[in-house]
Amino acid sequence: MSYERFESPGTPAWKARLALYWQLVRGDRPIGWLLLLWPTWWGLWLAAEGVPPLWTLFVFSAGVWLTRSAGCVINDYADRWLDPHVERTKGRPLATGAVRGREALAVFAVLMLAAFALVLTMNRLTVWMSFIGVLLAASYPYLKRYTYLPQVYLGMAFGWGIPMGFAAVTGEVPALAWLLYIANILWATAYDTWYAMVDREDDLKVGARSTAILFGEMDLVAQGLLYALAFTALALVGQRAGLGGYYWAGWGVALALVGWEFWIARKRERGPCFRAFLHNHWVGLAVFAGIAADSALR
Repeated sequence: MSYERFESPGTPAWKARLALYWQLVRGDRPIGWLLLLWPTWWGLWLAAEGVPPLWTLFVFSAGVWLTRSAGCVINDYADRWLDPHVERTKGRPLATGAVRGREALAVFAVLMLAAFALVLTMNRLTVWMSFIGVLLAASYPYLKRYTYLPQVYLGMAFGWGIPMGFAAVTGEVPALAWLLYIANILWATAYDTWYAMVDREDDLKVGARSTAILFGEMDLVAQGLLYALAFTALALVGQRAGLGGYYWAGWGVALALVGWEFWIARKRERGPCFRAFLHNHWVGLAVFAGIAADSALR
């Protein structure tokens, strides 16, 4: 498919190019940014026992957008052999050839450098931990070629802002941070399995791997176990942090929202599974609202 498909009559070439890059970084699809933002904010609010320092909040919030965007770019670069064969992804700029591989790598580098420049304003521990974050973000897309557990690795990458946030606010990473990190890995594995269930048939055709393929007919049972473990871990977080009724209210709302996801996706149809994935934004928000309300109103 040619580059001209993405141009409209009278549109300057530079503007059309920026539109392609915006599509490449999923600027028009904020769900990934939000799913990364909420656990980062969980960590920041718990570390600060309330609203974190405003500059730290800005650095991590902007860093979430930058690293998520960079992750989308490197994911599409790694999947440029796969995306043309998947209905949902065949129109992406790298899959169509509208953006070249070298361009994508340049965009990835710019985004990661901008994120690193922000991290350099934090303390030394946070800076050192950011290198692990870069490794997780850059290597995640290749996992689906070698393992059935790329969703677990996604959770590790998406949740790395939790220990980094504690490091930035408190100068250390306590056990509470790692417990919250584990909760996020379990949650992310679960919600990204909904996403993998959408692509399962296409992935089987091209030899890609995922938890949805690994779980097979037991996918809903495995999903139930993952969510149960995630919410158990979040309950332990609330207990260890001494959180009160507002947190437990948010926890309960989040649990009810997950129940609704199972109801709509019970027949494993593509559309409902994708809606279940998107719906996890509200789950993350409910947990954050409980943490923020408890710290503000206790």
